[in-house]
Amino acid sequence: MPFSIPPAALGRRIGLPDCPLIIDVRTDEDWAADPRLIPGSIRRSHLDVAAWAPGLRGQRAIISCQKGLKLSEGVAAWLRHAGAGARVLEGGFLGWIEAGQPLLRTEHLPVASGSVWVTRQRPKVDRIACPWLIRRFVDREAVFMFVAADQVAAVADRFGAIPFDIDGVFWSHRGETCTFDTMLDAFGLVTPALARLALLVRGADTARLDLAPQCAGLLAASLGLSRLHADDLAQLEAGLALYDAFHLWCRDAVEETHNWPTRA
Repeated sequence: MPFSIPPAALGRRIGLPDCPLIIDVRTDEDWAADPRLIPGSIRRSHLDVAAWAPGLRGQRAIISCQKGLKLSEGVAAWLRHAGAGARVLEGGFLGWIEAGQPLLRTEHLPVASGSVWVTRQRPKVDRIACPWLIRRFVDREAVFMFVAADQVAAVADRFGAIPFDIDGVFWSHRGETCTFDTMLDAFGLVTPALARLALLVRGADTARLDLAPQCAGLLAASLGLSRLHADDLAQLEAGLALYDAFHLWCRDAVEETHNWPTRA
């Protein structure tokens, strides 16, 4: 079908910077029965699609209802009428589950989109890895503030932001793991690639470079970026690309090698 996409094909796009916008249009009853989400997706109602469709003009979207039938087809058609490139997820949310694709737990999800997070300034490893995870798998519209270490709690209180990677908050280190591990666990994000990436982040962030050979490389690149960029937001943007590359290595290229000279 020209206006549909199989779960496996969409699954290959999850976590990439050019992943289409995924819109969950399940009914409130279906949502209440299983309040998990396809990673990176947002919730919208089919009842007021005429109001929110114009805002997606020119964008690419994947629509998912419970079974990928009437609600998805109708919303996708309306979005195409409004100028968006919309397709339906084959089988809908249930088809996604049946295909064994990852899901996002929402009990710790602060808002549907546009969440605000705050942490210490001058990030190195964990404070770049966590924003990457949130932007790519949780909330693509998330805002990150980097402030003086002794002002994180006060800024969080005054601006309604979520503090992370500081002592005494939910989103922080636990035992020998780092905040990136905490987020993977709390959001229920379980994929082989993310588990492999978590090992690299943990080793680079906690000075255990023996956990994997790539830990030293991740640490070196992270420290280099922190010296290349005086502005924390510029460093974050550069760091997003770094973690995109490491994630794809973890997903697709761990067995690939490069040799020179080439053999005939």
